[in-house]
Amino acid sequence: MSKYVKIVDKQKPLSDGQRFIRFWNRAFRGEMFVGLWLVFKELCKAQIHTVQYPLEKLPISPRYRAVHELKRLLESGSERCIGCGLCEKICVANCIRMETSYGEDKRKKVSEYTINFGRCIYCGLCAEVCPELAIVHGGRYENACEQRASFSLKQDMLTPLDKVLKGQDCEYDGVGSVSVDADLKIKITPLKYLQKEEENV
Repeated sequence: MSKYVKIVDKQKPLSDGQRFIRFWNRAFRGEMFVGLWLVFKELCKAQIHTVQYPLEKLPISPRYRAVHELKRLLESGSERCIGCGLCEKICVANCIRMETSYGEDKRKKVSEYTINFGRCIYCGLCAEVCPELAIVHGGRYENACEQRASFSLKQDMLTPLDKVLKGQDCEYDGVGSVSVDADLKIKITPLKYLQKEEENV
C-alpha cells in the first residue's frame, strides 16, 4: 500500500495594507465608476420618464386586448348583441355565460351576459367571432377588485346609453372590428352573378 502524504500550503497572514489593497481591488473596479457616470449623466438630462399613475396613463395601441366592452347601435342605442352564443362557444377559458329569452315581440333578447375576468385569458377570440361587433376589447386594462363577484358585471361592460345619444361613442377600430378594405374582400355569390346577367339582358 502506498502512503499518501497530505501537504498543507501554509500561507503567510496578510498585513493590514495588503488587506486594504485586496478590498480596493475587489470593491472599486472600473465598471463601478462607469455605471456611476451613466447614472449621473442621465440625472443631469432633467427628462422625467416617470408616469404619475393613475393621474397619467400611457397611450395603448388600438389593437390592445384589454377589458371587454359591449357596444350599442349608434343609430338607435339598442344593444348590438343578438344572443347567437358564438362568443360563449369559442371561449377557450370557458368564462363567458349568456342567458337568452324571447320577448313579447318574438325576438331573442339577452337577459344576462357575464364574463369572468378572473378566468379570462384575453385571447380576443370572442371579439373576432362576433358577427355584430357587439363585444370588443376596450382600452380599460384595470380590473382590480376586492370581490370576485365584481369581475363579471354586464353593467360595467355595456356602453352607457347617454354616451351613445350624445355622440361621444364611435365605431371601434380595435380587435374584432371590420377592416378598412372589408368591402373589397367580399366574394360575389352566384345570386349576384344572376342579378348581373338579368341587368345586362
